[in-house]
Order: sequence, then structure tokens, then C-alpha cells
Amino acid sequence: MKNYILFIIFAIALVSCGGDVTPKPTSLLRLEYPMPAYYDTLTQYPFSLEINDFSKLQNKSNGAVEIHYPKMKATVYLTYKSVNNDLNDLLLDAQKLTYKNHVIKADEIIEQPFINPDDRVYGMFYSVGGDAATNALFYATDSTKNFVTASVYFYAKPNFDSIMPAANYITKDMKHMLETIKWEN
Repeated sequence: MKNYILFIIFAIALVSCGGDVTPKPTSLLRLEYPMPAYYDTLTQYPFSLEINDFSKLQNKSNGAVEIHYPKMKATVYLTYKSVNNDLNDLLLDAQKLTYKNHVIKADEIIEQPFINPDDRVYGMFYSVGGDAATNALFYATDSTKNFVTASVYFYAKPNFDSIMPAANYITKDMKHMLETIKWEN
């Protein structure tokens, strides 16, 4: 009986090994996000900007505004400060946040100056490449009264390959935010 069972197992193994092996294509995760639709939003601070309707705005009491992207598990943190003859200190703090905290893990940091003289908005947009904690930051000022900084953080370990589609989507949103900032008079 044992020989009979071994013969059957051997026969099945012999028959099942025939045929050509066809490699399966590698599959990639396909993440699709809706086309952005922006709307003008007011904050409790003396500026407004346009945000994506895919996100949710939350005003904080400590001088901050949070723009949540729940489906992407990310938040854009905006911080407002009044300029009180300390514009140079505010600019240095914003630059230090970018370089000191992210240069260790960043592959590159690209600076993109932003100037909108019609609305008196002057700033810098930073694109951070690599596995840094954030991949996009900006600051904006009217150089006399108002100063805003923004950065995006994901609720995951920074692995740029994994979060790249969401990071690219939010980076475009952040550029749009910077381009649409308007100061109250």
C-alpha cells in the first residue's frame, strides 16, 4: 500500500511539472486622486488662501492652521506670525527649519523663490527629495506685517518611494496655496 501511495505522488509530481513557465508581470499599486478643485478659504488670521476640496481645514488657537488629507494620512501645517521688526529672525527660523531638520535625510533641497508684487506676497518654496520627514515647505510674507510658514507631514515612516504619489499631489496643492495667499488690509 505504501508503494502504491508513493507511486501516485510520484506520478502526479511528474505530470504536473510539464509545460512552459510564463512569468507574471510585476504589479504596481495604482493610486488615483481626484482632480483638484480649489476654493477660497478664510482663516482666523489676516490672510486667506485657496485649498483643495479634497482636504479639510482646521483652525487652531495657537497661531496655526491644519489642512488635513485624511485619505492620504497627511497634514499641511500652516503657522502665522505677526512681523514686529523681526522679519530677519522669522526668515532665519524658516530657513533653519528647512535645512537643519531635513538636510540629514534629504537627497536634495530645491529652492524656488516666489514673488507676487500685486498681492504683496514674497516667499520661498522648498522641495525636499529623499526620505526626509517632509518633502515640501514654504514661507510667505508681505515683509511688513505678516509671515506664514507651511510644511507637510505624513503619518508614516518617511519612505519617499511609498508616499511619492500622495507627496506629489500635496506638493502641487501647497504651491497653489502659496500662489493664492492674500493679506487682509
